[in-house]
Amino acid sequence: MPSTHLDTALAYLRELEQGATGEALARFFHPEVAYREYPNRLFPSGVSSDLRGMLEASERGQKAVGEQRFTVRHALADGDSVALELDWSGTLKIGRGPLTAGTTLRAAFGVFLTFREGRIHTQHNYDCYEPF
Repeated sequence: MPSTHLDTALAYLRELEQGATGEALARFFHPEVAYREYPNRLFPSGVSSDLRGMLEASERGQKAVGEQRFTVRHALADGDSVALELDWSGTLKIGRGPLTAGTTLRAAFGVFLTFREGRIHTQHNYDCYEPF
């Protein structure tokens, strides 16, 4: 594992870009991880999940989104917390609602992580999608 919490957070993003699922992702998370994605255009009610739910979502995501990229605009680390401002893009493999396969979505993400025992213990996402 990377040596600092920020290193771990950045390695986690790289794994997501490469399409990691299952154990390749699970290694980044504390067994008691809690995920919260606040309401946005894709998930109007938001999303909350535990490790199992996160891993299942990564499998579903691999079926729906092809190439995805994260560009770090700002990153701050303080103790057991990491805050990231990211630009994200992802190309849909399948259609969803008004979106067709091949559409590239873009968003600005605010991602806030806390760490326990060197792994991500909480993740809170504020995902702001560009109009589509």
